[in-house]
Amino acid sequence: MDYQIRKIRKSEYNILPEFLYEAIFVPEGVEKPPKSIIQQPELQLYVADFGRPDDWCFVAEAEGKVIGAIWARIMADYGHIDNETPSLAISLYKEYRNLGIGTALMEAMLRFLKEKGYKQVSLSVQKANDAVRMYRRAGFEAVDENQEEYIMVCRLSSKY
Repeated sequence: MDYQIRKIRKSEYNILPEFLYEAIFVPEGVEKPPKSIIQQPELQLYVADFGRPDDWCFVAEAEGKVIGAIWARIMADYGHIDNETPSLAISLYKEYRNLGIGTALMEAMLRFLKEKGYKQVSLSVQKANDAVRMYRRAGFEAVDENQEEYIMVCRLSSKY
């Protein structure tokens, strides 16, 4: 699969809600929620007014279209650690998953955040989500958990 990883263009910020919806973990056998779910305030945190200082995004492009995105911003989301640690969101269209593209997006973002001087980055993930394995391979460690999800942190100084 030929694809490229690049910074998002301002004209593409409007695709982030679509990728936010794709990022919602839906266990097998469970019906996907309606797209309107991303209008909930706790999810709008990830995309509202994107483009502020400390908002960063890379996209994967293949066959002339954006097929995945990873973005980071400092926000009081599910994965919030502190006001100096950006939280990540990442997603790919289903047909592009498990091809190494998510790993490439993650590595590009982690290298970029380290170059920008961030010490660590966080995320939240459902324990049942297969992406947990990719996050661990990328250097994330669980620092907190509840019954359903992990809060994970990657210390950028140690790996990137």
